Amino acid sequence: MAEVTDEDFETEVIGAELPVLVEFTADWCPPCRQMGPVLSALAEEAGDRLKVVQLDVDTNPETTNTYKVLSMPTFMVFRGGEPVKSMVGARPKRRLLEELSDVL
Repeated sequence: MAEVTDEDFETEVIGAELPVLVEFTADWCPPCRQMGPVLSALAEEAGDRLKVVQLDVDTNPETTNTYKVLSMPTFMVFRGGEPVKSMVGARPKRRLLEELSDVL
């Protein structure tokens, strides 16, 4: 799964052709680590319809503050350069897919 930073967020997420699921994550966050395999599987399954990336909140404060992310993990879906959906907290893949069905 790709990692994005403050420097390339504009190119990789805002300018992406596909909808992008961004996980705002941190190394010290156990639920974030728990989501790793779920997001990898999602990226593999839905890669033709959805781009899945991670952003480390500790090393990328600019983007984190821009989108007012306070809890980890926070998932945001961007489409056409705009955030269209936001979800907070770890969840099983099935539930994540259900919540993403309207943007896929």
